[in-house]
Amino acid sequence: MSRIGKKPVSIPDKVLVTIDGLSVTIKGPKGELRRTLPQGVSIIQKENALIISPDNEKRRCRERHGLSRSLVANMVEGVTNGYSRKLEIVGVGSRAQVKGKKLVVSAGYSHPVEVIPPEGISFSVESNTNVTVSGVDKELVGNEAAKIRAIRPPEPYKGKGIKFEGERIIRKAGKSGK
Repeated sequence: MSRIGKKPVSIPDKVLVTIDGLSVTIKGPKGELRRTLPQGVSIIQKENALIISPDNEKRRCRERHGLSRSLVANMVEGVTNGYSRKLEIVGVGSRAQVKGKKLVVSAGYSHPVEVIPPEGISFSVESNTNVTVSGVDKELVGNEAAKIRAIRPPEPYKGKGIKFEGERIIRKAGKSGK
């Protein structure tokens, strides 16, 4: 049985959980998330904890057991504290700014690139080169941060581009001609 799946998910005081079969809805101070869990697991609410267990001992059910527990735990964490991902823009003339809800990135192209956030995601920019993507859904925050990074991924020679905060870029030696 999954070690992660065995742990119960504790529910904070401000969070309301609704279970309808495999559909789980979690409401909290930051927002509301809804997800349908995969087949092969069952979810039970006991007092202020959620317990996820596999329906049987088949491989498919055991695989989904830990996944389901992680998904539910991330939903609870998201509606209580929220998630954020920080990006750094490196390079001369490269910068970002927020116009309304859109993020406008100037990353060395002939035109600025506009990123429109999906519902539940917000962008903020500090000092023109640090972008923060925040929201309640961990998956959505990570996907939007990856889309922004894909505008100009960091290159290995000078390290210019958009990278995650704390990401280590493996550098290459340049030309060694005379």
